Amino acid sequence: MGPRPVVTAHPNSKVVIIGQAPGTKVHESGIPWDDQSGKKLRQWLNVTDEQFYNTENFAIIPMGFCYPGKGKTGDLPPRPECAPQWHLQLLENMPNVQLIILIGSYAQHYYLNDKKTLTERVGDYISYLPKYFPIPHPSPTNRFWRAKNPWFEESIVPELQKVTKNILGLDSKNLKI
Repeated sequence: MGPRPVVTAHPNSKVVIIGQAPGTKVHESGIPWDDQSGKKLRQWLNVTDEQFYNTENFAIIPMGFCYPGKGKTGDLPPRPECAPQWHLQLLENMPNVQLIILIGSYAQHYYLNDKKTLTERVGDYISYLPKYFPIPHPSPTNRFWRAKNPWFEESIVPELQKVTKNILGLDSKNLKI
């Protein structure tokens, strides 16, 4: 589909979302998380579209900046050169970042580089705070993981919402309900 980097950031960004790579819909629109995964992510964060797309709230930096192409069982993995080439440069220019949300195994492996599984990392999110908050990918194709691990949406999502609310300075009347 050709190169079309999908990244948003601002020097005042408070939360960085590091996901996988844009899918076909996001590649076409050029708007990060402009798909069903994004709707679920905004629901998990309990923020409006306006709050989510405000770059002073959220920087969105995927592991691979462009759509990686189709594989046998879904999209190919993120291109491996993007994160080492660009992440540090971007993060160094955002001095107000208070949290990095690591979405999925590619981001978690790159940043946490431990031997844990995604499920173990998500369940043990507290040990990665205050810098990182690991979560699963909100893709509809990940519904089986969520069904098998209902504790995530029951226990972890409310904590993610609380941390996000505190960092962004949102009170309950400003949050999406």
